[in-house]
Amino acid sequence: MSQIQTDPSHSFRRSARMSGIQLSEIVQISERARALRAEGRNVVALSTGEPDFPTPDNVIAAAHRAALDGKTTYPPTMGTVDLRAAIADQAGVSAAQVIVSTGAKQVLSNAMLATLDPGDEVIMPAPYWTSYSDIVAMAGGTPVVLTCDMAQGFKLTAAQLAAAITDQTRWVMLNSPSNPSGAIYSVGEQAELADVLRAHPHVMVLVDEIYAHLSYTPFTSFAEVAPDLADRILIVNGVSKAYAMTGWRIGWGIGPAEMIRALGAVQGQVTSGACSISQAAALEAISGDQSLLVDRRRAMCARRDRMVTALNGVAGITCPVPDGAFYVFPDIRDAMAAGGFATDVEFCSTLLEQAGVAIVPGRAFGLPGHARLSFAYSDAEIDTGLTRIAEFVASF
Repeated sequence: MSQIQTDPSHSFRRSARMSGIQLSEIVQISERARALRAEGRNVVALSTGEPDFPTPDNVIAAAHRAALDGKTTYPPTMGTVDLRAAIADQAGVSAAQVIVSTGAKQVLSNAMLATLDPGDEVIMPAPYWTSYSDIVAMAGGTPVVLTCDMAQGFKLTAAQLAAAITDQTRWVMLNSPSNPSGAIYSVGEQAELADVLRAHPHVMVLVDEIYAHLSYTPFTSFAEVAPDLADRILIVNGVSKAYAMTGWRIGWGIGPAEMIRALGAVQGQVTSGACSISQAAALEAISGDQSLLVDRRRAMCARRDRMVTALNGVAGITCPVPDGAFYVFPDIRDAMAAGGFATDVEFCSTLLEQAGVAIVPGRAFGLPGHARLSFAYSDAEIDTGLTRIAEFVASF
């Protein structure tokens, strides 16, 4: 059989916009942990942002009914009528202000693709969720990263925001509760940011509130704090985290109708509507019995306290208490120095290879010298992982 000859001048070439974009470090670490397990290694993964609770039975039953009822055809691009209406009702807006997408990540991508031109800037506090900067770059924008360290609670200040805004600023991206830090912006902190934004009407605000139901201190949406800015606020949420529905891939955006139509235009060319069965499941999730949210939040809070206490007992690690989500973001710089590690990436990689514990380096979130650990795991997994970390650091 003859071999196909390939002309090097016609070989595959990435586009410029994708030249620096790879699989996220979170995915890379998870895949390495999976590979080590396949080799027979006992690996504890505290790296993935996925609750270990099952999807609620009533949600699964609703999906089953939808399938049996024949709701298996193309759904409306913007989302099913019933789900959009339910989301709109809870948010106190019209259905025209809601788009349902294939996960919250698609809402973020839709927004950036619909609004960014080359040279447009997007302000994001670091630490930020690892995909934010790549999504902005992929859409042709320029991430403007502002370091918000542990001393300021990992939160953007009004002074930082005011100093960073330029004529090219298109968006400010906030995440509350935050991934990876668990930080929650108080009403007062949000009000100060809103005061800055009022002086800059060309700047839109994207607020990722996917962890809103996993708040251990009072949570207030940015849209409630600054209703006068509603014509330029996009709230992002979904069912993945609170309802343990990561694989169902349903998220949504809430914003001014004109903005939502622009997001829909992108979505119509990329995926069309989100899965019809998943939308039926999501409708049941947000409309059905909500008592499980209280129980699961209580369980997560206990795990949080367990992890924070254990990490603060390890020499060289300082772990603040997160206000929400299911992550801790400790400072590991002293432990790194004790072990002779030049970077947090080297520390986390060695921890995985030698001790069999997967955590994510702070570099992935724009703030090196830290690491993200998820407590969305069983007590047994958490305890095993933390014991191994303590032994690993003690070996220095």
